Amino acid sequence: MSQVTQEQGSLSGVAVSPGRASGPVVRVAEPLGAPPSAPAPPDPAAEAARIEPAAQLVAARLEKQAETATGEAATILQTTAAMAADPTLVSQAENLVKTERLPAARAVHQAAEGFAEMLAAAGGYMAERVRDIHDIRDRIIAELLGLAPPGVPELAGPSVLVARDLAPADTAGLDPAKVLALVTEEGGPTSHTAILARALGIPAVVAVRGLLAFDAEALVVDGDTGEVGLADASAPILAATTGGPAEWNGTGVTADGHRVKVLGNVGSAADAQAAADAGAEGVGLFRTEFCYLDASTEPAVEAQRAAYTAVLAPFQGKPVIVRTLDAGADKPLAFLSPDTEPNPALGVRGLRIAFDRPEILDRQLEAIALAARDSGAEVSVMAPMVATAAEAAWFAERVHAAGIARAGVMIEIPAAALAAREILDAVDFVSIGTNDLAQYTFAADRQLGAVAALNDPWQPALLRLIALIGKAAAETGKPAGVCGEAAADPHLARVLTGLGLTSLSMNAAAVRAVGASLAAATLEECEEAAAAALAAADPAKARQAVKSR
Repeated sequence: MSQVTQEQGSLSGVAVSPGRASGPVVRVAEPLGAPPSAPAPPDPAAEAARIEPAAQLVAARLEKQAETATGEAATILQTTAAMAADPTLVSQAENLVKTERLPAARAVHQAAEGFAEMLAAAGGYMAERVRDIHDIRDRIIAELLGLAPPGVPELAGPSVLVARDLAPADTAGLDPAKVLALVTEEGGPTSHTAILARALGIPAVVAVRGLLAFDAEALVVDGDTGEVGLADASAPILAATTGGPAEWNGTGVTADGHRVKVLGNVGSAADAQAAADAGAEGVGLFRTEFCYLDASTEPAVEAQRAAYTAVLAPFQGKPVIVRTLDAGADKPLAFLSPDTEPNPALGVRGLRIAFDRPEILDRQLEAIALAARDSGAEVSVMAPMVATAAEAAWFAERVHAAGIARAGVMIEIPAAALAAREILDAVDFVSIGTNDLAQYTFAADRQLGAVAALNDPWQPALLRLIALIGKAAAETGKPAGVCGEAAADPHLARVLTGLGLTSLSMNAAAVRAVGASLAAATLEECEEAAAAALAAADPAKARQAVKSR
């Protein structure tokens, strides 16, 4: 969070993709502001009719981009295209034109804000999709107003991109041959900008406070330390990356044969296919919230069964860990009728909903068991927001009663990390959600750029909690994995392996790089890296200690 003044020639942020580069700066235009709500259109029906063609044109452009992309980039572009063509968004905007006599551009802005507020309230993974909504909002508005679409400008040559933030679709379309590095004032270590920058092998630093006021023709960017400094505009361009595509044989194993499963995180059928295409050995986190978000009533067991089967299908005969519904409090669902809470992030959410409404959990477990049978995947189930061993035991009993053999829990609350041994006595496995474990450990909202540095997965305090979990797993002889964004960093993957974790689960874009990183190190080297990171005073020193080894 600390920042160096411009007079001293540098700023600091959160390093999210390794490598060092320097070159001329190209600034990405600021997002469009809110269009005016007047004058009222003389013909509301005709004005409303302009919206759908504009949305379809935006969707078509994104789909065309997706055709030339691969892996996670293609998935993100396809998902963004689908959001642009969402009939609900279009119909709501059309209705605002007809009923409130708003210009089409203003109506799109207001309708999109409603969607964005819903996703932000959902928290976690869904809140991270707000940037997608804002992106397609601005693209449709630009089309309606006859303006150039927002996003990355055409690059004349190799450049350092500077932006307030980047939309996932913009990041997915970047050319690594022309983009030397990415620097953003907002964003965090779990953003799509971070994930895709690593996949493309582009050094990146996010959450650089004061960046947009930093007047520089050229910058030097260190994706290992998070430092961003002034560079001589006449100096030769430097590009020294350490990420990018990697060779991997598809089996998660260290150089000396120690097994560590490399798995995918998924939240839809498209995610699952992308993870399978990337070579993931299975799924370490299947988020089931997609089945519930738009539902005004609880989805029927058969509807859930069909939706889950579509996600499980690419992993027939392979392990898949399904997380039960992670909602409530700050992730409100209409059919749950949650009470208003003064601090919803610490309220009735995740497994806590099931204590009052166990029938909802039981119906979901029934649907998961049926989908497992339909798909042939080797399904395990885990619960979110578990704080104690008693809660873990309660959940495991219901899972086994539903006919599912393996029950586990997520460790994302510091109390659960401290009680990992007792929790592992009650369940078959645990999986660490490093994103939430970090935000609860440091009391720092993972969506807030101002505190993004505290959510850096290289924080030694976070790694020391993870070490406790790894030790408990070794003592009980049970698996402990990581399904948070920490697992997607190839260097940090070695540290996590050295701390005793037995599986790593990540976005599809990171699978090959993590698998290759593990294959290039022995278990002893991973343990030495872990010891060095644990002994460091701060994230930058932890990164440097591991890199120097």
